[in-house]
Amino acid sequence: MTSNAALITGCSTGIGRATALALARAGYPTWATARRLDTLAELRAAGCRVQQLDVTDEEAITRVVRAVEEEHGAVGTLINNAGRGGGGPVEEIPLALVREVFETNVFGLIRMCQLVLPGMRRQHSGTIVNLGSAAGLVTPPTGCPYAMTKYALESLSDSLRQEVAPFGVNVVLVEPGAVRTEFMASSERHNPRTGGDGPYEGFKQSVARMVERAHREGARDVLSAEDVAKVIVRAVAARRPKARYKVGPRPASPRWPGASWAIAAGTRSCAAWCRSPSTDRRTRTAGPGPPHLVDRWVWARGLVTPLGSSFCR
Repeated sequence: MTSNAALITGCSTGIGRATALALARAGYPTWATARRLDTLAELRAAGCRVQQLDVTDEEAITRVVRAVEEEHGAVGTLINNAGRGGGGPVEEIPLALVREVFETNVFGLIRMCQLVLPGMRRQHSGTIVNLGSAAGLVTPPTGCPYAMTKYALESLSDSLRQEVAPFGVNVVLVEPGAVRTEFMASSERHNPRTGGDGPYEGFKQSVARMVERAHREGARDVLSAEDVAKVIVRAVAARRPKARYKVGPRPASPRWPGASWAIAAGTRSCAAWCRSPSTDRRTRTAGPGPPHLVDRWVWARGLVTPLGSSFCR
């Protein structure tokens, strides 16, 4: 019998929690994981199986995957949601932070895929859902290293999709825009501090104001975790899921679906960015990016402004 058991990482809050609840209500055997078991009480009460899991811990991820396979034969769906943020001007980012973000967002994700794929191949069925981000499409200043990892998932998902398709395994990349969760606050705690007098301070303050404005209560075009969870459940249930699911406002232009994030930015955010004392208009370069008659930097600012250094989730 083909397993439809779902294993989800990073379920303590936000998208992971909402997805676990949605899948359990939809009738999927759902295994919800997080680094701290005490954060999963609500999911246990909702019928989820809960496990402690840090995706950077080889022993833990091997144990959890083995537990799912012993009960169901294979992991039917893997949802790689666990992630950590962090960002700032490249000159100021400690390399230790860069390594930590990649360990969770990329290397841990790859290892989860490696462990579940043998079982998926044996049953010739399975779905891997990777949580990407609009930050994997356009990077805001101060968005690294978080945005770097989301670009990596774009490439990884495309490669993996072609490799495992002959074995009946689907690979889906979900690309949310701005989402109102605790992830942003958590990301800010990891950002480097310069005591308020660094060379990029004015620029960082401008970005921080835009992030705060975009995520304030009642702000338009900001998603809830439940909005993203609905899309994930739809992808999991689809017989032939799409390669990518962009989650955000309706596109402004049929020529360029990515324009949906430009809507979310708003012209006032662009204007605030332009006023940043660290923005040098002379460094902007024209390019062919959509829309074709708009300077690439202006387009990028409009796309990413509301999300700042914690672009997604």
